[in-house]
Amino acid sequence: MNRENPLEVRPTPNRKEKIVFLSVPESLRGPVDPVSPAGEGFTIDPAIPIPVELAPGAEVLDVEELSWEMILAGMIRVVAEDPEGMNALYYRRFVMAVKPNILTEFTTAALLKARNGDYALALEIIGLLEGLFPGLPALLLNRALILEEQAHARAELTGVEDLAYKAYQAVLDLHPPFPQGIFNAGFFFMKRRNFEEARECFQTYLQLGDEPEKQEQAALMLEEIQNHNLDDAMFREAYDCIREDRAAQGIVEIGNFLERYPHVWNGWFLLGWGLRKLGRWHDGIGAFRKAIELGGDTSDTRNELAICLMESGDWAGARKELETALWEEPENVKIISNLGILARKSGNLQEAAGFFRTVLELDPQDPVAQAYFKG
Repeated sequence: MNRENPLEVRPTPNRKEKIVFLSVPESLRGPVDPVSPAGEGFTIDPAIPIPVELAPGAEVLDVEELSWEMILAGMIRVVAEDPEGMNALYYRRFVMAVKPNILTEFTTAALLKARNGDYALALEIIGLLEGLFPGLPALLLNRALILEEQAHARAELTGVEDLAYKAYQAVLDLHPPFPQGIFNAGFFFMKRRNFEEARECFQTYLQLGDEPEKQEQAALMLEEIQNHNLDDAMFREAYDCIREDRAAQGIVEIGNFLERYPHVWNGWFLLGWGLRKLGRWHDGIGAFRKAIELGGDTSDTRNELAICLMESGDWAGARKELETALWEEPENVKIISNLGILARKSGNLQEAAGFFRTVLELDPQDPVAQAYFKG
């Protein structure tokens, strides 16, 4: 059996039914011939059974087909399901002795799956690694980054942003602190417009971080928050109200904020977002244009403005805004999807199909694109 072949990671809905335990074959007993220093001194214990993952669709094990891949996959699954279970430490040592580069290989695979829109498998791979390396800061951060990317790509998927938030909280709870995770958490909170927590992250990173470029970025973010009073309690309350579908109350809160700070573009963006949620398209257009005028010329602002223009009947204006936003973020699924919706509203079904095909290439599980082709 060749230990150097890459392990394939595949989803297994009924994992426990896919694992069988074997007595250690005579051919495997004794010290492991190490392929790296991680395997030195490791001896296979004949008293500890070996978990084996069956081939897809198989109900019983064909011993003639037994491979290192099946053995290692079985161990990884068992440890992931019960990190504190009997023999978990032994199985971890076994895997590391035989496959010392598994952390790099699986992490690369997870990030590639996330980049291709297969977030479920990406998170499953991270979960397997967390069983092998419990509490490893880099894995906690990768889980948070994948959930953040999923939340950004699928804004309509309920609860994903909250999962990303919890994942970042787990990173922030690490002891000793993990500066790289704190830095990324700051930008996550900036995107959520949770500027109070973003400020705390960037202040902490300035104290703990040692990368000059990131120190400079953190300082710039702090300056933006402080100069525009973005950590003001009224702003946070307005954001929470609008996000939680209490848009009418949120509009009142952000209105009070803008009376004090009329030149803060984030405030006008938040006002436009609340107005858009209430279907007040023309008022939303005015708010988003004010945000752009004051410096908020971002793809998110133009995408939101385009929705208001589309719903108010200005299809040409909406297309212009979406194309401008797409120039900034050429793989933003929400923008491409809105171009598809606009093309469909305009009666150009062939063009709409092209946009939705692109969406599915970037995110095969996108519900809007899937619904278009099913319809």
